[in-house]
Amino acid sequence: MSRTMTSDARKKDTREKIELGGLIVKAGLRYEKRALVLGALIDAARRIKGDDGERSRLTALGAEAFGNDDQ
Repeated sequence: MSRTMTSDARKKDTREKIELGGLIVKAGLRYEKRALVLGALIDAARRIKGDDGERSRLTALGAEAFGNDDQ
């Protein structure tokens, strides 16, 4: 039973990482250095803490990008 739960948790973790990697590709950052991508994410995380306006702006930008999937 313990192995099954561990296996399921690992599969879920792997799937989540694949999906997050897909976001990097979708953002056009596939060929950027990892340090740059991480720095951009850290900067965004800092900017959205306590700033609902920035959170809303970035959410709208992302939603628009998802809406353009058919192009």
